[in-house]
Amino acid sequence: MAEQPTRVILVGIGGATSCGKTTLAKHLRRCVTNGILIHQDVRFFVPNSGPPDRIPIHPVHNVQDWDDPSGAIDWPRLVDALAHVKKMGSLPEGHYSHDHMNVQKEVPVEMDEVEGWKEAFAVAEANFRARTGERVIWAILDGFLLYWDQAVIDAMDVRILLRTPQEILKERREQRHGYHVAVQSDCADGSFWRDPPNYWDQIVWPAYKRAHEGVFESGDVENGKLNGNIARLHLLEGDEMEMGEMLNATCRAALDALEAQQ
Repeated sequence: MAEQPTRVILVGIGGATSCGKTTLAKHLRRCVTNGILIHQDVRFFVPNSGPPDRIPIHPVHNVQDWDDPSGAIDWPRLVDALAHVKKMGSLPEGHYSHDHMNVQKEVPVEMDEVEGWKEAFAVAEANFRARTGERVIWAILDGFLLYWDQAVIDAMDVRILLRTPQEILKERREQRHGYHVAVQSDCADGSFWRDPPNYWDQIVWPAYKRAHEGVFESGDVENGKLNGNIARLHLLEGDEMEMGEMLNATCRAALDALEAQQ
């Protein structure tokens, strides 16, 4: 029997470090029938995918800069992987995408909401299959630099951006204490990165602003409105919405995108 044709819908969930994007991506994965999670800052993060000397040194502060949009992500590799996922409905051979090494605070949503969306996705996927003969696979990509590279933007069928005030993000980052990474270590699970003093103010936040100022009016990443440079971008305000509300908005956008598929 011939394998059933598939249609891959790529959902991008972006936002600054500690904004809740990975948690939202995981909740969405629970709602869809067939889903693949892809974490941009695990497999495609330059510190995790190459030798230590690939990590740029900040020209002013003289520390490793893991956040600069031009150097933090292996962009060609990510673009190639997304093209493979869209074509084949699976991750490239040898690819892994997990975040088991970094502890994240649990932010639950109501089970009734999840069950309701599971039913809605099942119905929509069945209708799509009846209309096109294709099975739907949802590829869910989360990352802190999803809206920097145009090829990555173009690959996404659904574009979600979480925005949370800087003081909240900074507090959450400090509460994490650090991150496990895969380089500069003799152990299988990698080494543990701790932010140097003033790293948030000198490196993380300025890099986030550089990466996203083109998305907002007047380059105002904290308070500006979307400027329309990225079509069909959905902005979710993390200080105004509970996780359940963000999940609802993301699910609606995903189902709308599926309905729009020809």
